[in-house]
Amino acid sequence: MQEKFMRQALRLAEKANALGEVPIGAVVVCGGKVVGRGYNLRTKLQMATAHAEMRAIDQACRKLGSWRLPDAEIYVTLEPCPMCMGAILNARIARVYFGAYEQKGRSLTRELAGANLLNHTAEVTGGVLERECSELLTRFFSEMREREGKK
Repeated sequence: MQEKFMRQALRLAEKANALGEVPIGAVVVCGGKVVGRGYNLRTKLQMATAHAEMRAIDQACRKLGSWRLPDAEIYVTLEPCPMCMGAILNARIARVYFGAYEQKGRSLTRELAGANLLNHTAEVTGGVLERECSELLTRFFSEMREREGKK
C-alpha cells in the first residue's frame, strides 16, 4: 500500500518537474483514499510555503472539513522540512512516509515527529521507493546545473 500512494506522490512530483519546480509531490490518505494532493509550486506562486506537503494538507483539511487529520497519513517524495513537519504535527497526521532522505536535515524529521510538540507525535517511515524519488531529484538538479552553466 505504501508504494501505491508513493507512486501517486511521484506522479505529482513529475508535474512540478514539468513546470521547472523542484520535483516534490505529496498525498494525504485517510481511510485508504487520497483526500489531499500537492506538488511544489514555490517558484510559480512566489510563495515560500507552497511546498507539496502544505498544499496536500490544506486540500485534505478542506475536503474533510477539519484542521485535525488524526486518522490520516502523508506520503511525500522527499523527507519533510521542519516547516512541513510542523504542519504535519499541527494537523495531527498519524503517519509520515517519505521517499528520498534529505541529507541536511535527516535526523530533524524524526526528532520533531517524536518530540510531542503540539501534544502530538507521528510515526515516520523513510525510504519508500527511495531510488525512484532520489533519481527524480538528482536528475532535476543535474539538469538545472547544466542549464545554468550554459548561460
